[in-house]
Amino acid sequence: MQEILDQFDISMMRKYPDPNAQILVDALAKAYGVSPKQVFVGVGSDDVISMAFMTFFGGNKPILFPDVTYSFYDVWADVYRIPYTQIPLTEDFRIDPKDYARENGGIIFPNPNAPTGVFESLDTIEEIIKENPDSIVIVDEAYIDFGGTSALPLLDKYENLLVVQTFSKSRSMAGMRIGFAIGSEKLIRFMNDVKFSVNSYTMNQVTLLCGAKTLEDDAYFRDTTAKIIATREEAKKRLTELGFTFPDSYSNFIFAKHKTADAGKIFEKLKERRIFVRYWNKSRISQYLRITIGTPEEMERLYSALTEILTELEATA
Repeated sequence: MQEILDQFDISMMRKYPDPNAQILVDALAKAYGVSPKQVFVGVGSDDVISMAFMTFFGGNKPILFPDVTYSFYDVWADVYRIPYTQIPLTEDFRIDPKDYARENGGIIFPNPNAPTGVFESLDTIEEIIKENPDSIVIVDEAYIDFGGTSALPLLDKYENLLVVQTFSKSRSMAGMRIGFAIGSEKLIRFMNDVKFSVNSYTMNQVTLLCGAKTLEDDAYFRDTTAKIIATREEAKKRLTELGFTFPDSYSNFIFAKHKTADAGKIFEKLKERRIFVRYWNKSRISQYLRITIGTPEEMERLYSALTEILTELEATA
């Protein structure tokens, strides 16, 4: 951080930031082994996805995404008045590529999925891309650094693929709001055309500099990510011992269902103890809690609270 501060000139703040965000674009291109012309950056991956919706999903055909997935896809679709169809996941919360072999105006899904944490193989992703050569397929990889293999290698074969990632999760920089997309030069050019027609100055000077410098410290990034993964794997054991079941998670959270206790009641009792998890009272997932992986100390507090809560609920059953 001191190195970043040493490079920062306060006089930079008098001027608008570089609309091309070139220092960050170049750093990302170097880190991921692509051309700078293949990189688009935005204010968090939500901004990048929003821009992609504006750029590629403007037709009359419905875009496709899973029914249990990141909650902002339907939000952006509604905002931009884009028709959409939510494709049901299988019983074990997986994507069936055959379900996407239909007429559409584009496809988007997270991998690993949110909120389930399920990771789909590159074979599954490639099957969807191959079946939809006339559609843009967006793979939202917000959690890819916590497990699985990125779809980035498929960019060499498919021009209709766009891969979106973020600094908010594995790089622990949610406060900086840095998201990016990597795709063919043509797709990135189209996105920049839309961006420059709406708001060229999307990222501030400090964010651009910090984002670029962060990419140089790969050892720290790998070390911190490994710690989260290790804590997640321990959480799988501890939650299983407490009677929870869940899909195998490749993300920084676990989508857990208790064998007997009601998820809504667990959620409320955790909230009383100032422990917050995600709960959706929705069809298919009303008995699931999404538990984000915290520090080992925070997770121990969670296990203790769950032990007390489950004992209370069992006594009143």
